Amino acid sequence: MRTGIVMTAGPGVEHLAARAEELGFDSFWVYDTPMVHGDPFVSLALCAKATRRIRLGIGVTSPALRSAPAAAAAVASLNALAPGRVVCGVGTGNTARRTLGMWPTRMAELESFTAALQDLTAGRESDYREGTRSSRVRFLHVGPYVDTEAPVEFVVAAFGPKAAAVAGRLGAGVISFALHDPAAWSALGQARRAAAGDAGSAGKARSYLMSSLYVLADGEDRYGDAVKDAIGHIALSALILGAESPAFRAGLAPEEAAAVDRLLQSRGTTPTDPRRHQALYRNYLGPLAPEDRELIVPSLVDTFGLIGTRDEITERIDALAKAGVDELVIQPVMDPETEMAALARLLT
Repeated sequence: MRTGIVMTAGPGVEHLAARAEELGFDSFWVYDTPMVHGDPFVSLALCAKATRRIRLGIGVTSPALRSAPAAAAAVASLNALAPGRVVCGVGTGNTARRTLGMWPTRMAELESFTAALQDLTAGRESDYREGTRSSRVRFLHVGPYVDTEAPVEFVVAAFGPKAAAVAGRLGAGVISFALHDPAAWSALGQARRAAAGDAGSAGKARSYLMSSLYVLADGEDRYGDAVKDAIGHIALSALILGAESPAFRAGLAPEEAAAVDRLLQSRGTTPTDPRRHQALYRNYLGPLAPEDRELIVPSLVDTFGLIGTRDEITERIDALAKAGVDELVIQPVMDPETEMAALARLLT
């Protein structure tokens, strides 16, 4: 299985991209969460100048964050700096929208936006709409500004069959976050392939899993502080979604729902507070604060991280590969350079 690294966007991330390339990783991604982290295209432009081989991923942008022409200009500009190395993830904005106090966009918007990006970054025309007005747009002066010749890889963020079907119809790949169930990946792959067949979308598309990972030493506590520090940022994101979405919370185990209540209390907010996003997303996907460790209950560890001995993790990765995952992308959060080196010894 191929391997990659994902980080939050910000100054200095290019040094981690260069180190990831040295260590043999296949891709280097940054999140696109405008009111939480830095700009992904600025960060990846720096990464493009600091690297030569590694693929550079946006994980993931959304129709509600930028217009299609603006997003296409950013992607194609990055492609001019790293021709053929750009992976553009697109989703409904489940996190990036909620950090603004807004709802994610609809699947139809996701599909039309992604299709427009595919057309524009390949030098083709696309529809552009503002209210009742519409026009046909394309890049008007490509040469020294953007690259529409080198291919851009597109992947759609999916947790269920509807988004996977969007990916299939567009001939795009799939990316998912902390989805560790091989049966779920098999279902995503089936939905994507069926939709691709119906749409006549040829070619193999890659599937990416973004996750966290911790290798247990002999006799080490599976639920100890070191494990929580390594995977807690992703587990905490699930609790935040539980605070935001009644439907998601309804599917949580009782101890997880209780942790959601404690999270809200510790942040001094409520599920109905219109400004809750300002409290819930502080340090989102950053190192786990020591006072938040008690929120990472055992079932969250089991669900939202790849935890186990070296042999156990290898077995789980093999099962995911058989279910259709092509690349495992890990976020090192406590000491990124040290963690990347350890991951390289394990995974590459």
